[in-house]
Amino acid sequence: MLNKATFAGGCFWCTEAVFRQVPGVKSVTPGYTGGAVANPGYEQVCSGRTGHAEAIEIEFDDEVVSYENLLRLFFATHDPTTPNRQGHDVGTQYRSAVFWHFPEQEAALARIMDELRPTLPPGAQIVTQSQPAATFYPAETEHHRYYELNPYAPYCRAVVAGKVMKGEQVLDTLQQRGLAD
Repeated sequence: MLNKATFAGGCFWCTEAVFRQVPGVKSVTPGYTGGAVANPGYEQVCSGRTGHAEAIEIEFDDEVVSYENLLRLFFATHDPTTPNRQGHDVGTQYRSAVFWHFPEQEAALARIMDELRPTLPPGAQIVTQSQPAATFYPAETEHHRYYELNPYAPYCRAVVAGKVMKGEQVLDTLQQRGLAD
């Protein structure tokens, strides 16, 4: 059955590229959510004044991959302990957030965060926001499949490629355990 997940974990070029490689994921759309302005554009969101996060909306077959395993991949491929920052990308638009669509997703997020806490370095805390899904605005066309279309762009080589490689490693582990668990 098709289901939906919405994650914000920094630059949507990175998160989109990571989740496109997951079996059972039918589509990944980069965009903006969690803000106060209708139909925001990239420049507005980058200003930090709209309240939106760069995010991805995923449609997935939950008989092939579980929401919990999507969350595990999400947490493994970004830093959930740094508020409003992922690497050199700084601002509220780069915050870590999960926008859940159903109470079951909210409960799954709490379970996965509890699973993750003991693995964190001493003193580190998860700052990922848990929010009900809000209106999702797809990003402009030039941001869709950005890594796939621009693999040699400096940002893609320096940042996105490493996240994709980390995602492949985590995905291998999850596949060994069974993606749909």
